[in-house]
Amino acid sequence: MSVISYPSSRLTSPFGLSALMVGMFAVTGCSQPAENEAEVTPDAETTAPATGETIRIASEGAYPPFNYTEADGSLAGFDIDVVNALCEEMQANCEIVAQDWEGIIPGLMAGKYDAIAAGMSVTPERLEQVDFTDPYFKNTMVWVAKNDGSFDANNVSGKNLGSQRATSMGQYLQDNFDGKDGNTANLYDTQENAYLDLASGRVDAILAEKVQAASWLADNPEYGMIGDEIDNDDNIAIALKKDSPLLAQFNTALTAIKADGRYDAIAKSYFGEGNSSATASTVAATDADPTVTVVDDTNDSVVDTVDPVTLVEGDGSDVAETDLVIAEEANDLDGTKAEEVTQ
Repeated sequence: MSVISYPSSRLTSPFGLSALMVGMFAVTGCSQPAENEAEVTPDAETTAPATGETIRIASEGAYPPFNYTEADGSLAGFDIDVVNALCEEMQANCEIVAQDWEGIIPGLMAGKYDAIAAGMSVTPERLEQVDFTDPYFKNTMVWVAKNDGSFDANNVSGKNLGSQRATSMGQYLQDNFDGKDGNTANLYDTQENAYLDLASGRVDAILAEKVQAASWLADNPEYGMIGDEIDNDDNIAIALKKDSPLLAQFNTALTAIKADGRYDAIAKSYFGEGNSSATASTVAATDADPTVTVVDDTNDSVVDTVDPVTLVEGDGSDVAETDLVIAEEANDLDGTKAEEVTQ
């Protein structure tokens, strides 16, 4: 359990990080639909705390890099750092607690905590039970399999497939592949267990969020992301009970940490800045209507003009690794900002 206290005056940001990344809109993992089946022992009903009182926030602690458990039992990860920044901005005392994934929404409904920050995707099913803040991350899904050509993402047949249970990836797998063309879907209580079965050969491929998959692949180079990204409109946000007065407070704080660079600093520390989502989301967050122009690596020959939202959603098929993206926005960029893009 982590307790972060920001009681009265606004503190300076604790993150010695630098800026960028991520489809943060007004979207991964974590892509995770409703969790109703786990038993939860109800605690006393909690009400939305006023400034200076404690806000209890649950996270899974098993979905790196979004959230994970350190050796000392404390929670860490992108979700946790974002929450800490929000609590700082809100001048609130925050207690971050671990909760298994399948019981995480029931625990919120039972009043065990006030909010969930666990890489949770906004889905129609969840919106029937909870409210969500503005999204703070956008992700896409990818197939992860061995780099030996044994898995063809364009012709998935006769395969044992895996993903985490009660997630948007797991639902997508069941809806589109389970029992079709000889495929079998295997669902796991954690994404880590899905990776363990992939490594042992018990499944041929798993469906995962791109950012979360990249974290695992860094230590497993014999595997890779196979085929194109799958954009399932995966927007990640903080969940709260219906009509919680904390919703407006979290949204106001989220706007503030995006505006002053704290959000970008946290994102860069986890995801780096060499990706199209980072460049496009930075442009799309401005008030004006920008254009994004792709030029070659000499910066003097236009290759293509791309809608920034397209880039945010991961469609960078016309952008080569050596290309530059020039973000032209009349208010503050003026066509002078260039970021290297990787696909």
